[in-house]
Order: sequence, then structure tokens, then C-alpha cells
Amino acid sequence: MIRRRSAAAKGSRPARPEDEVLPLGSMFAYGFQHVLTMYGGIIAPPLIIGSAAGMDSADIGLLIAACLFVGGAATLLQTIGVPFFGSQLPLVQGVSFAGVATMTAILSGGGGIQSVFGAVIAASVIGLLITPIFAKVIRFFPPVVNGVVITTIGLTLMPVAANWAMGGNAKAEDYGSVSNIGLAALTLAVVLLLSKVGSGTISRLSILLAIVIGTVFAVVVGKADFSAVGEGPVFALPSPFAFGMPTFEVAAIISMCIVILVTLTETTADILAVGEIVETKVDSKRIANGLRADMLSSAISPVFNSFTQSAFAQNVGLVAITGVKSRFVVSAGGLILVILGLLPVLGRVVAAVPTPVLGGAGIVLFGTVAASGIRTLSNVDYKNNMNLIIVAASLGFGMIPIAAPAFYDQFPAWFSTIFHSGISSAAVMAILLNILFNHIKAGNSEDPSVFAGAPVRVIRTDQLRILREGDHIKDGKLVDVDGQEVAVVPPEQAQDSPGMK
Repeated sequence: MIRRRSAAAKGSRPARPEDEVLPLGSMFAYGFQHVLTMYGGIIAPPLIIGSAAGMDSADIGLLIAACLFVGGAATLLQTIGVPFFGSQLPLVQGVSFAGVATMTAILSGGGGIQSVFGAVIAASVIGLLITPIFAKVIRFFPPVVNGVVITTIGLTLMPVAANWAMGGNAKAEDYGSVSNIGLAALTLAVVLLLSKVGSGTISRLSILLAIVIGTVFAVVVGKADFSAVGEGPVFALPSPFAFGMPTFEVAAIISMCIVILVTLTETTADILAVGEIVETKVDSKRIANGLRADMLSSAISPVFNSFTQSAFAQNVGLVAITGVKSRFVVSAGGLILVILGLLPVLGRVVAAVPTPVLGGAGIVLFGTVAASGIRTLSNVDYKNNMNLIIVAASLGFGMIPIAAPAFYDQFPAWFSTIFHSGISSAAVMAILLNILFNHIKAGNSEDPSVFAGAPVRVIRTDQLRILREGDHIKDGKLVDVDGQEVAVVPPEQAQDSPGMK
């Protein structure tokens, strides 16, 4: 039997929950669960960008393999860490969705894929230089802000789960079919049933097992196709600058800098979110280390034909739902991603997992992130302050891009790039309102508006002591169990009353 190689094996738990080392088999099983959770998200950007660049299937396949390889390496850097780089938290890294629209805009504007790579490199280096500034914002992330951001992360991911459950491809004939949604529902049901069983190990592996069971069922009913697994090379090393040397265009770099600001904001939120879930200390130094790892990975990724890297919010939900807090589990997932990047055949196997299966699991995963945020918000003090309006306005602002994706289409590109992200919208609003109401005291009313929580009603112990069983209020009067009115007298007369003695 393999024993845990940690302080826990010696009778004491590690100082930080995320430092626990599980048996090797468990680490890779849980790590593979992380890979399955984010696989659809990590291959979508290269598919979109490659298609926009007019690449053929072979070149798009190269982009996908590169994104897997770089994402795995970035995950290892983030979780294991080296001096000044890596938060040492269970965060999976991968290609950020935040930059997809900007990259396709660069391509449609006449810049080739080389211009995209050049913009990513330059903007990421700039981001690396400004990380110390972002690390200082932790004082502006109290529970009222942190809870809003975590809740918004979960809520903004729900459309992703719904899209997966419907089939993932809106142009497909069976998109939104009963069979697709039924397959997602089956996977969801398996997750819930396995979470109910008495075995802690099975419960923690419920997502992985549900995905496997859902895929097997899909094969039986003809909803999964593994025929393309044997096509293409089995092993392939990443080729640096496979599409040529990057070019650096000022306009492309400026637009990508906006993406980097969004990425820094989202990664800061994810670091704080996973720290809350793991129940470990996250200070400005740890945030800075995490952001530096993010930016270094993003700056190097174009060398290996990949794009900006950021923490994957859906995997934060997996940490919450499984309760497995070890960063080394995510490191194992990062190693699996590296191997998938070197072995395209394995990547094709994972890619064959039906999207509705991932959607069924995603409903629980992303919902768990939102629930974690709600739990944080439940600990916020709402009495005699404006925290309620901070939460209300920030959540509403964050939901606008989800409810109306075209809401900011007529705004300037830099503005829409930032606020098309519900996470960034909610984070910006929560931070600004928290500063306005809780840090800038000038102008604050001593009697806040209707959005402030009312003070709690209290009663003195001497008043409570004179009440008897059956006393109650009727028609605005205090009456006893027999319906007789209890006299109400001024305080000075009450001192002489027998009931007060």
C-alpha cells in the first residue's frame, strides 16, 4: 500500500492544506479529473483562432497540442512554484478566453498569426512589470468584494455548461436535442448518486467516474465517436516558432494590453477564490507570485505557438466540490497536460469525450463555485453600512454580459474588451463601490439608505426575566396566557413593581 509522503503520514497534518501529498495513484486520478474538466475550455481558443487565421486542420491540431503542452508547463510553475513565481495553490493554467475576441480582431484587421504572437509577448512582458501594483489590491478585496467575484465566476460559467450540455456546436443538427441534454442529465445524475455513497474516495472521484460512465453510455448509444483517435502522429515535440517569427505592431500590442489587464484581474480573483475554498492564507506576496507566473507563462507561450495563460475558474469549482485541496494533485494534472501535448493520440482520446457529458459535470462544478461565493457573502456584515448595495450593484453589473452578450458591442473596443467579461465587470464594480462606501468616509450618512441593513432589535435581560410562559403581543398590547393585559409603566414605577424584584 502506498502511503502519503507528508507530515500527515507521520501523525500530523501539513501546515497548509494545499501542501498535503496524496498517494501517487490518487494524485493522478484526481489530476486527470482536473484535465477532463478544463479540456474543452483549453482547446476551444486555438480552434477559434486557428479557424480565424485560415489554418487547415493539421495546423489547428498543432495549435491545440501547443496549448496543452504550454498549459501543463504553466500549471506546474503555478502549483509547484520557484522563487518569485507561482502561488503554490491548486490552480490549473490554460489559454485565456479573455483574449480570443482581441486576437481574432487582430487577424481580421490584416495582422497574421505572427502579429498575434508578437502582441501576446509584448503585452505579457508589460503585465509582468506591473504585477507588483496588482498584488497591492488585496486590501481592496474584503469578503464583500471577494464573495461577489467568486459568485460571479460561478454564474458566468453556467452558460458554458449549458452550451456543452446542448452539444457545444451551435451549427450541429443535434444541438440542443433531447438526446444531448439527456446525456448531460445522466452524467449529472451519476455525479449526484456517487456523491451520496458512503465511500469518501468514490465521492471525491465522482466527477471523473461520472464522465467515464457517461462516455461509455454514449458509446453504447452511438453518441461518441473514437474513429479519429488513430489519425495523425502518436508523438510530436513542440516546434518553436512553427508559424514563423513574431511581428510587433503597436495597435495590436495596445489592444492586447487591455486583455492582459483583464487576465490579471481574473487571475487575482481566482487566486483569492481558491484561497477561500482551500482555507489558506493568501497575501499580496502570494498574489504577486501567482500573477508573475501567469505573465511569464504568457510571454513564453508564443515561442511554442500558444497564447495568453490564466487560471481556469471551472477547476476552482472542482476543488470546492471534491474537497481535495492538494496543489500536487493539480501538478499531476499539469504533467498529464504536458504529456497530452507531446502525445497527440492521447489528446485525441480525451477530445472524443462527448461535450454533453462535460456539460452535465459542469453544472455541478460551476454551481459549486457560485455556492462558495454565496457562503462568503453570508459572512459579510450588512448592518448600518452600504455592503448590500455593493453586492447588489456588482452582481447585477457582472450579469449584464451574460444576459445580453451584445450589450457593449457599440462601445469602444478597449471598453468592451474589459466589460464583456462578467468576472471583470463585477470585480471592477465591487472594488470601486467598496472604495467609495467603505474607504472614502466623507459624505457617508449616519443613517444609511434603505439598502443598509437595519440594526438588530435587542431586549435587556431584566426585561426578559419578567416575561412568563404564554406572554404575547395582541393588538399592540402585552397580554398573558389568560388574555389579561400586562400593565406598561414608566421605568421609575417599574422599580417598585413586585414583578421586577
